[in-house]
Amino acid sequence: MPAYVTALVAGITLIGVAIGRYPALKMNRASIALVGATLLVLIGSLSLEKAYAAIDWNTLVLLLGMMVLNVNLRMAGFFQLVTKRVVALARTPRRLLALLIGVSGVFSALFLNDTIVLVFTPLVLDVTLALKRNPLPYLVGLVTAANIGSVATITGNPQNMLVGISSGIHFLDFSRALAPIGIVGLVIAWVVLILVYRQEFRAEKLLVVASTGDEQPVQPTLLRKALVAVVLLTIALVSGVPVPLAAVGAAAFLLVTRRTDPEQVFAGIDWSLLVFFSGLFVVTGAIEVSGLGEGLFALLTPYANGGPLPLTLVSLVLSNVVSNVPAVMLFRPIMSGLADPQSAWLTLAMATTLAGNLTLLGSVANLIVAEIARKRGVHLSFLEYLKAGTAIAVLTLVFGVFWLSR
Repeated sequence: MPAYVTALVAGITLIGVAIGRYPALKMNRASIALVGATLLVLIGSLSLEKAYAAIDWNTLVLLLGMMVLNVNLRMAGFFQLVTKRVVALARTPRRLLALLIGVSGVFSALFLNDTIVLVFTPLVLDVTLALKRNPLPYLVGLVTAANIGSVATITGNPQNMLVGISSGIHFLDFSRALAPIGIVGLVIAWVVLILVYRQEFRAEKLLVVASTGDEQPVQPTLLRKALVAVVLLTIALVSGVPVPLAAVGAAAFLLVTRRTDPEQVFAGIDWSLLVFFSGLFVVTGAIEVSGLGEGLFALLTPYANGGPLPLTLVSLVLSNVVSNVPAVMLFRPIMSGLADPQSAWLTLAMATTLAGNLTLLGSVANLIVAEIARKRGVHLSFLEYLKAGTAIAVLTLVFGVFWLSR
């Protein structure tokens, strides 16, 4: 198959992934990636066997394991308990924002950013509306903090998982390098939001006790078991157990149960994300097999070898053109041949993660928050998001480049 045909199909697929849909077609990112991958195999850009080989099963296993853990925590009422505690501690709008940012950032580092915003967005809406506050700055704080906090660990977001698996960087080494960026980034987000929404964050007391809406009963037995799984997972990761094995081990522990219906757990898993990843692996595999990867290598290598600043700039552009996960996949084939692969991997993880805060379309987490808010009658528009989100992205990226350039 001529390389230009592969390039055309792969390009159309990546454009669809970036936009999130095709005009007049009810297709999401997962279906676009799967159809594009299937078409590349059908036209002979790569064989079915090579398509299977292109899929990184370690990444898929890691994602699946973390999803099972997250579903169990949600079913147990863990996140609801955390929200009630946040409300109890908040005394002023500024403190409420700080607590939401801190919780979102820390939990995203532990449990995957998309899951955190999916769980906490309805709770934040319930709390802010009950308090008669403007929900928009708190929603922007929630999602930007989720993206920022997720930079700190391999398990924080899908692109970090891909970087961690592909680079072989130890879990602790990864966090030692990038966790400081996440911590400072959360402070930056809080300061920017306070400055942009001055009227909302005047020094006043929160006089109304918030309700978190329809509360589900906490399941103490499941909660204890899920927290034990979190502890075991953490011990395994720190001890050097392969990250996918640690995650699926924690999931297997949770699936051995007499009380919880496995169908409930599996119903809460984001299967479309696994399909999305699988399709993208095949698309980028076709690019490599067709010879297009050599041209891409020649184009990207000077940036990747140029240090944190050039790599961050090109990652920022790619992440907002084709999305952050495809951006990492495009870089993946060239990384082992670089002068300092580990530094480049860490920069790529930092840049593609923080770039997600640049616009409302920059990450899946942003879109999740906007869509849930829309269904509740709260409109987080593209321009409204830009007020604070863009400044947060730029300032955190500047600090990230500074930190990794030391």
